Amino acid sequence: MASFHGVEPGEIVKAKVIEELSPPSSNRNYLKAGCETWDCAWDPNGSYFAWSCGSRIVKIVPWNPAKNTTVTRDVHDHEGKPLTHQGFTIDAGELVWALSFGSAVADMKPHTVNLNFRRFHFSHDLILATGLHSGRIRIWDVNSGKLMVELLDHKSVIRDLRFAPNGSLVLASASRDGTVKFWDMNDDGNMSKTLRGNSDWIYNLAWSPDAKTIATVGNSRSVLLWDVTTYRQIRKFDGHHHDVVSVDFSPDGALMATASYDTRVIVWDPHTGDIIFVFGHLFPSPSPIFAGGANGNYVRGVSFSHDGTHIASVCDDGYTRFWRITNEKVPEQILPVANALCCTFSPDGSVLTVGDRDGRVKFMSAPMQVERLQHLCRMSLRRLVPSSKVDKLFIPLRLKEFLKYRDN
Repeated sequence: MASFHGVEPGEIVKAKVIEELSPPSSNRNYLKAGCETWDCAWDPNGSYFAWSCGSRIVKIVPWNPAKNTTVTRDVHDHEGKPLTHQGFTIDAGELVWALSFGSAVADMKPHTVNLNFRRFHFSHDLILATGLHSGRIRIWDVNSGKLMVELLDHKSVIRDLRFAPNGSLVLASASRDGTVKFWDMNDDGNMSKTLRGNSDWIYNLAWSPDAKTIATVGNSRSVLLWDVTTYRQIRKFDGHHHDVVSVDFSPDGALMATASYDTRVIVWDPHTGDIIFVFGHLFPSPSPIFAGGANGNYVRGVSFSHDGTHIASVCDDGYTRFWRITNEKVPEQILPVANALCCTFSPDGSVLTVGDRDGRVKFMSAPMQVERLQHLCRMSLRRLVPSSKVDKLFIPLRLKEFLKYRDN
């Protein structure tokens, strides 16, 4: 079976690598932990990048978003002013599986918290959450590199961490103990709620852009969508034939992408549960029985770009793919990357980072173009209007289909 539909890899545009980081040689001394890069993360402004480079080490790298390179390579911004933010290294004490940056937005602080009696003050600084093999979560001050607080309640490996995108400093954690927990950094990091779905292991989670819902995926082949206000399950998405290991929302919240070991990325309408696009990584498409086994083309990760028209995926066939959502058959660009485990776009969508089993990270220049005004208007509208309300608008049917991304 082939990895691409009707074309050879040499016929597809090759993505450009702009930077590559390797773990420090001293990592070999920590034999009690693995060397994989299980996760990497950008801070909300794109000024810092963090990656778990194996052997309990996390590197925080200062990034120059104006030049799309590390500050060590170019220390000046687009106006020629010097950048002063510094990087550092964290020894987390054990294998790190998950990372997430958090920062507060002043007008999003909860009014129910008495700010005068907090032990920890996160509101004015950038923080980094690290999820560990033991189930512990440690919160670090990015400015000083110091450990601020440790969160304890999970019983197994932390597989994913995500701060709410609204600046509220609510942290969601997913674990192999089958639970998702919510921690409030504005309340000394106290745990506020535990969710338990239908998976023994929770691999990944994603907040919707409005921070009102959260999606979780695990080894049950299903995707669950939860209301964060009531902590109740809203919807269950069935369609994958193997473990679902990665999930991400589009910037307008109108689409949700999931990656599975069944060789596919599925893009859903999170408001209805309908499948909108399917991006296959093995052709001809395998049968459900074969896809549900050791098929050799596990899709390990998926990420939505800031432009809302591109997604990236990493697969065990050794390729990283950039897809345009209007073309389900052939990727727009590819790059050979062996043993890739995770991928994530920078906040502006101009760079994709891919981590591998050897603790390395590649920075790739992502496909970018000036989007049509129609698409920009669609994204603006869909941030406010769910699919059910689109159907009630007094507009032509063709325009409704366009707003729901079904115009292909």
